[in-house]
Amino acid sequence: MARSRRALVIGGGIGGLTAAAALHQGGWDVTVLERAPSLEPVGAGISLAPNSLRALDVIGLGDEIRDLAAWQGDGGLRTPSGRWLSRTDAAVVAERFGGPLVLLHRATLVDSLAARLPARAVRTGAAATLADPGDADRPARVSTPDGDLEADLVVAADGIRSAVRRALFPRHPGTVYSGFTTWRVVIPVPGAQFASHETWGRGRIWGSHPLKDGRVYAYAAALTPAEGRAPDDEKAELLRRYGDWHDPIPAILAAARPEDVLRHDVHRVAEPLPAFHRGRVALVGDAAHAMEPMLGQGGNQAIEDAVVLAAYCDDLGSYSAARLPRTTAIARQAARVARLNLMTNRAGIAVRNTALAALSKAAPLLFLRGFEDIADWRPPQAPYAAGKTPAGNRKRRTPREGRLHRTR
Repeated sequence: MARSRRALVIGGGIGGLTAAAALHQGGWDVTVLERAPSLEPVGAGISLAPNSLRALDVIGLGDEIRDLAAWQGDGGLRTPSGRWLSRTDAAVVAERFGGPLVLLHRATLVDSLAARLPARAVRTGAAATLADPGDADRPARVSTPDGDLEADLVVAADGIRSAVRRALFPRHPGTVYSGFTTWRVVIPVPGAQFASHETWGRGRIWGSHPLKDGRVYAYAAALTPAEGRAPDDEKAELLRRYGDWHDPIPAILAAARPEDVLRHDVHRVAEPLPAFHRGRVALVGDAAHAMEPMLGQGGNQAIEDAVVLAAYCDDLGSYSAARLPRTTAIARQAARVARLNLMTNRAGIAVRNTALAALSKAAPLLFLRGFEDIADWRPPQAPYAAGKTPAGNRKRRTPREGRLHRTR
């Protein structure tokens, strides 16, 4: 009887768990090593686009997530005074991209991914260090407090500050500060009724989105020096920066407690890695291509990575070849959008806003075009999706003819 191949996944976040689930589905014996004492993510909401939902279809999870999530698209872009610069419709977005954009709490997605794995496949409180990447003639080796483990494949999903990335590519400069910090909250806001929106100010943005469970996910970003902290607390900092912006922002801030607010500086991999693998080790997610969040693609690209890795697990060179160009292009696009979002020149902001408003009125579908090549991606494997209509949502539309089988 053939020996089951063993995979070790370093990191129990979204990318690591998706990789574990996809490899387990392919017959691998998988162990996830998570440094934290639990899988409870330090995070808030996550937006999933049609590209990552198709990847989740491969492991049989796409329809479940569509059912659990709120559809996005009914809303648009605003100025701090409340004026709408553009409006979008969820049905139009779903038709354009062959599926919906959805929003849910990160913990919900993590729980669903972990449920795809066998009992005891996930070890929490298990710090892991890459000891040897291995090669064609010997297994990779990972050190843990309980001893060394060998594997046919190591998946490094250890995040922005990836120690595995440094070990594989010691001459790479790593991540750089993007110039701005972010705040996030997920809270109940009694009586809140509003359309999803993102609001662009001068060097600042804010986003508010209802979740399906009745809570509100809100985020903010502002140009700040690295490693800054509020003199009082982060809620007070948000009130100072956004307290006079349009409704429902004041109501959300009033409902938030200081301890509800998460703050993180944003770092990115500015110089692409030479590859996403070395020996028997493959990098996924932020460990490979940390990027600004302005396109909402960080977690989406980690999910794509994981499913493509499962398809090319016997040829990691093909995995790098499939993922490196795509993620590099998306990271560069995210950096461009961040500069557009966080403009500080008043004349430039006026021109930007006028152009966005005119474009939205004259050709609303053209406004979505920059996202088309991201959302239209298909995984290399056949989908597992049941194809049912997500509960409580509009019917999903069929992808446009001629793009159904295209991969990038």
